Amino acid sequence: MGGMRGFSLLVLSLWLAVAGAAVAAESEAVRSPRAIATLVSDTDAPAPGKTFQVGLRLRMAPGWHTYWKNPGDAGVAPEMSLVLPAGTRASEIAWPAPERLPEGDIMTFGYAGEVVLPVTVTPGAEAGTIEARANWLVCEKICVPEEGVFRLVLPGGSGAPSAEAPLFAAADRAMPRPFAGTAHIGPDGTLSILAPELTSASVSEAWFFPEVPGLVAHSKKQALRTHADGLSLSLTPAMDFRPGTPLAGVLAVTDRGGQRSHFVIIAPPYAGSGNLAVPAGLPLAHAILFAFLGGLILNLMPCVFPVLAMKAVSLSGLADMARGEARKGALFYTLGILAAFAILAGALIAARQAGVAVGWGFQFQSPVFVAVMAWLLFAIGLNLSGVFQVRTRLAGVGQGMTAGGGWLGSFSTGFLAAVVATPCTAPFMGAAIAVALTASLPVMAGVFLAMGLGLAAPYVALTVVPALGRLLPRPGAWMDVLKQILAFPMYAASAWLVWVISQSLGSGGVLVALVGLLLVGFAGWALGLAQESARGGPRLIARGMAVLAVVAAVALLPGLAAQEPAATGAVAEAGTEPFSPARLAALRAEGRPVFVNMTAAWCITCLVNERIALAPAAVRAAFAGQGVVYLKGDWTRQDKDITAFLRQHGRDGVPLYVFYPPGGDGMVLPQILTEGTMLAAIAAR
Repeated sequence: MGGMRGFSLLVLSLWLAVAGAAVAAESEAVRSPRAIATLVSDTDAPAPGKTFQVGLRLRMAPGWHTYWKNPGDAGVAPEMSLVLPAGTRASEIAWPAPERLPEGDIMTFGYAGEVVLPVTVTPGAEAGTIEARANWLVCEKICVPEEGVFRLVLPGGSGAPSAEAPLFAAADRAMPRPFAGTAHIGPDGTLSILAPELTSASVSEAWFFPEVPGLVAHSKKQALRTHADGLSLSLTPAMDFRPGTPLAGVLAVTDRGGQRSHFVIIAPPYAGSGNLAVPAGLPLAHAILFAFLGGLILNLMPCVFPVLAMKAVSLSGLADMARGEARKGALFYTLGILAAFAILAGALIAARQAGVAVGWGFQFQSPVFVAVMAWLLFAIGLNLSGVFQVRTRLAGVGQGMTAGGGWLGSFSTGFLAAVVATPCTAPFMGAAIAVALTASLPVMAGVFLAMGLGLAAPYVALTVVPALGRLLPRPGAWMDVLKQILAFPMYAASAWLVWVISQSLGSGGVLVALVGLLLVGFAGWALGLAQESARGGPRLIARGMAVLAVVAAVALLPGLAAQEPAATGAVAEAGTEPFSPARLAALRAEGRPVFVNMTAAWCITCLVNERIALAPAAVRAAFAGQGVVYLKGDWTRQDKDITAFLRQHGRDGVPLYVFYPPGGDGMVLPQILTEGTMLAAIAAR
């Protein structure tokens, strides 16, 4: 009898153990060498109508990690879907504050060790079974996707805490708290925080985790500035950053004692119209100086040579020109430059506000604009060659560019000089343009004004300083010969622009551009014929033919805009690979040296650098000997990946050259390259 009673007690104990396991607050585990995953609950028996929590519990092996809702530059956030009893509801995942997990030159956000990702459950009328399907990514040197199906049986009860309740208490302590202070985001990415408890006396370190990827460059340094009323972080805007829109995320702050706190931040845009914020590390005065120097050096860049050739004709007459007239011409030449810079800057800002990723020289990414410029320069060449003349004082481009007279001509020359100069980015210009395109309107106006004044400075100096003007040669018959010689830079520039079209649209685009040149040539000939004819019918007919030819050329533009891009870009060549962020990341992860060349067919400086510094046999031999992979990005047509790469390096235009030594950070090389510069960079790896 005693034996039977002992057996019954044993069976009862086993049944209770099994029953207890069936209603335990932690599911069966899904195991791998990398992680153990379970579904846990903070109660074994939820009380009717009282909320409770369940969560995905991930325990990673040493060295492995998983990701936050914004994983950063790589990774995928865990996902979990629940199958609940009738009438039961569940919230979204409440994400504990992440930690930074740098991986080479990229930054990811996530969790190492152990984490619980909780959801809040509101039970219905009846308790029952909760089933979860989840997938997560765990990474160390490699990344492995994992998944599991979990099941919890939770009968109704008192809602008493389970043995797993402390896990949820720990997750709650890791949750970011509501922020009691004030936050604003500036157009340049400066996050300003006003809070009495976050001051220079209490804060030693801070970092902002954006809630949504693509808004902030995750791997860039966030320069911290503290003051008596709070702090600011200099965030680097990424491709999807939109000035004028709020920015949400988590602010992690470490105090002087090493204690870390996390706050939920929703920063509205700075509303003050007079804000003069500029990116950290480049004060406004430096940005203005850099802009002026960049504009001054722009006069020496290949892009401006055609316009300087036109201006040489005007300069040749300055020696005998009345000082007042010379100064008036210089004034309107300068105003033309400033007007062009203002229009270009306004177009850039408007495009970015509309969500279009554009940069300096963006107008040359339009085949229509390039074609119009090719035709205009060809027409100027015809004028310089004497095919037709512009004889009235207010005639415009032609006379102002060739004879120095006429305020509208000087204005047009300056305007065209600025427009043609934009494919080039001179030294000092990169940082100044980055300031102008991310700062407030007053700062932007000041920077572009300084850049325009720099471009105009040499011509203004010749007209304002008498001693410089006297150095110019006296007018004479040689001027007509010089005028005709200078037509050929115009023809060369026109041919170059047609070649640019060939790189973006192929042979079909070239055909349209050449037909347009033919029509412009016919219009110039007809206009010259009209000027040589006596008044009457022949003159009117010739003028009519010129007008019809110009109208026909304009009618070609819609067809040019509708053409499909060419299958291959201008940058395809032996020994190079097309640039892509994924390819760059893969090569760097392998520890291979990489040279990145961001170029465009319309960037003459880029083409000159490639001939002088990148094509020589010594440089290519150094690339091969050191195993350097040459990645080339073609910005001839719009490319969002290249635009994002430029912005990550503080640039809004090409050229940009970055050399990555094995396992090291990228080194930005000068915009004007030499063979020696390249060999020194490769040798310094």
